[in-house]
Amino acid sequence: MPTQTKSPQPIGRFAPSPTGELHLGSLTTALASFCHIKSLGGQWLLRIEDTDIERCDRQFTEQILIDLEALGLHWDGDVIYQSERIDIYNDYLHSALHPLTYGCQCSRKELEQYWAQESQSKEDDDHKISSNRMRYPRHCVNANLDREHHKLRIQLPDYRIGFNDGIQGLQWDNPQQTLGDMVARRQDGMINYILAASLDDGLQQVTHIMRGLDILPMTTAQISIMHAAQLPAIDHWYHLPLICHPDGQKLSKQNLAQPIDTRDPSQLITDALQLLKQAPVDRDTPNNMLKQAIAQWDNTPLQGKQQLNLPS
Repeated sequence: MPTQTKSPQPIGRFAPSPTGELHLGSLTTALASFCHIKSLGGQWLLRIEDTDIERCDRQFTEQILIDLEALGLHWDGDVIYQSERIDIYNDYLHSALHPLTYGCQCSRKELEQYWAQESQSKEDDDHKISSNRMRYPRHCVNANLDREHHKLRIQLPDYRIGFNDGIQGLQWDNPQQTLGDMVARRQDGMINYILAASLDDGLQQVTHIMRGLDILPMTTAQISIMHAAQLPAIDHWYHLPLICHPDGQKLSKQNLAQPIDTRDPSQLITDALQLLKQAPVDRDTPNNMLKQAIAQWDNTPLQGKQQLNLPS
C-alpha cells in the first residue's frame, strides 16, 4: 500500500455507529470533538462506522445526519461509510498486515468452555477469571488454516506502548496482554471495529482523536495497527469522561438511552456544554452558539475525570 503523508492541518472526526439514534452521550462526544478541532482551525470529518451489518440500520444513519445538521454540527468534505470500504480493509489484510494475521476456527462456544475449565483449574486470588486468561489462547496460530474461509486474527505486539492523553494523562498498555490476538475479520467477512477505524484514521490523515473513555483500552491496539500498516500516527489523543446517570450507570444505547430531540437544538447545545463543564454561551441560533463555544473551548475542566453525571 502507498505510504500516507501527514496532513499539515489539524483534522478531527466524529465516527458514530448507526445502531441507534444519537443520545446525549454521543451528542457530547460530537460537540466536544467539533468545538475542539475548530478551536484549532482544523477540519471536522464525519465517518459512519457501519461495518456491523447485523446491528446497523440505514434509517439510523439518516437520522444522525439530520440531527447533526439541526445542531449546526456541519462536517467538512463528504461523509465516509465504512460499509463501502470493505475492499480497502481487505487489501491491507492481504498486504501490509498479512504477516500479522492467521486463520482461526475456534468458535465462541469452544472458547467459553476453555475459559471455564481454566477458571476451575487455576483460580485467581479473588476467585475470578483474570483478564489474561480471557485472551484468545492462540490455538490456531500455527495451524496454517485457509485465511479466506476462516475468521482472521491479527497478532498484537506483546510490549507496553505509551501515549499522552490530553484528558486522561499519560497512558501505558500492552495490547497483547489486554486484547490478545483479536479477530480482524469474521468468517462472514465482517471487519473488526478497531481495525477499520485504525485504517480509516490513517487514510483520512486524522491528527486529533477525541472520543469516549470506553474506547481507551483499544488505543494501543490502534497505534500498533496503524504502525504496521505504515499509516501516519495520531498526534493527539483525548478520551472524554463517560456520561453517566446519577447512579453511575453509563448512558448508552445498550442501557436504552433516550434519543435526542432536536426540536430545540439550542437547549441541547446548552445542556451538552454544561455537561462538558464549558463556560456558558448566550442562547441564540445553533451556529452562533457554536461559534462562541469554539472561541472559549477548554479541555482543562475535563482533565483527569472518568465520568460526568447527569443531574438527578
